[in-house]
Amino acid sequence: MAEASERRSGILGGARPTGEDDTVTPFELFFDLVYVFAATQVTGYMVHAHDALGVLQGLLVLALLWWTWSAYAWLGNQARADTGVVRAAMAAAMAALFVVALTIPEAWDDAEGGLYGPLVLVGAYLLVRCVHLTVYALAARGDAGLRRQLAISWIPLAAGAVLLVAGVLLGGQLQTAFFAGALVVDWGGTYLTSRGGNWRIHSAPHWTERHGLFIILAIGESVVAIGVGAAEQPVSAPLLAAAVLGVAAAVCLWWLYFDVVSRAAEHRLRDARGQARVRMAIEAYTYGHFPIVAGIIVGAVGVEGVLAHAGDGEALGLFYAAALYGGFALYLAGHLLFKQRVHAVLNVPRLVAVGALLLALPVAAFLPPLVGLAGLVLLLGVLIGAETRRYAAIGAGLRPD
Repeated sequence: MAEASERRSGILGGARPTGEDDTVTPFELFFDLVYVFAATQVTGYMVHAHDALGVLQGLLVLALLWWTWSAYAWLGNQARADTGVVRAAMAAAMAALFVVALTIPEAWDDAEGGLYGPLVLVGAYLLVRCVHLTVYALAARGDAGLRRQLAISWIPLAAGAVLLVAGVLLGGQLQTAFFAGALVVDWGGTYLTSRGGNWRIHSAPHWTERHGLFIILAIGESVVAIGVGAAEQPVSAPLLAAAVLGVAAAVCLWWLYFDVVSRAAEHRLRDARGQARVRMAIEAYTYGHFPIVAGIIVGAVGVEGVLAHAGDGEALGLFYAAALYGGFALYLAGHLLFKQRVHAVLNVPRLVAVGALLLALPVAAFLPPLVGLAGLVLLLGVLIGAETRRYAAIGAGLRPD
């Protein structure tokens, strides 16, 4: 067994295969730092654009970033990220991803002088994807089914790449449409070509922890938004109250995911075997977690707006109300999809909360920013209280001794 492992490690350029009990490596945490900066750039772009189109464009860029992160999460579950060629590939990807993050402000409107920003972004993004598939194929040596799956995966990537390049060359509104089309082709094509069941999930603990850490990264962006929104405001009682409420909202986001939901999902993924585990990983995590992450980022735009206008006496306004309440509604809707896929049940309290947030959204637009944020935190607090009572026994059984 040891000799076989050594032979496979040599084939992988010194990388070690991921085992059933392996968890996230420190290098993967380091890798994620690039996404911290990228998330801040996406949020900043949405705030600066201050309209529905800007939010849509920000979400399209976020989707590109999520797709790259998911790709390397799969790679890290095949071979340890801190060893051999995998580490070298992820280091190279970090550099390219930082280029992507730097060009986000120019993703849709190139600044005068210098390189053409949209094309630089797409080029760096495609480099990240190509490096991933190339190294993944090396990590899949000896697994004919996985190598066949990876070869097929070049097809949706290539088709999406054509649309992305066409979009940046055409520019304007067509760029937005072509980017959306590229994501539909790439995401949809990857999903359809994955029906054959040739992907592998070697470690359930690594997989669930990896996604949990990205959720923390996204929640961290909502905390950063508090500081960004307050940066140019004089210290005042309304500002401090808004900051405390913003932190409370971030705590609610954490609680709703990590208190019971993530633990229960990890147990279910651990118990699943073969293709049942792979399908759950694809549908509940790779695809199912994007609405959760997107909701956090959009909600952070709303939180930043509240802090920026906490003491000016004006109403919150439709844009920030939609970002705040709509973002948190999207976050909870993502939870509904996640839980339905993992446990095949509908979470009624969260469904009611989604409806309440959407109903309250137009009202919040006319409220003072501080009141609007307080109402959101109150609603989330009621939801957490109701679920804590309802799932007390389940939660106690899932927590470590």
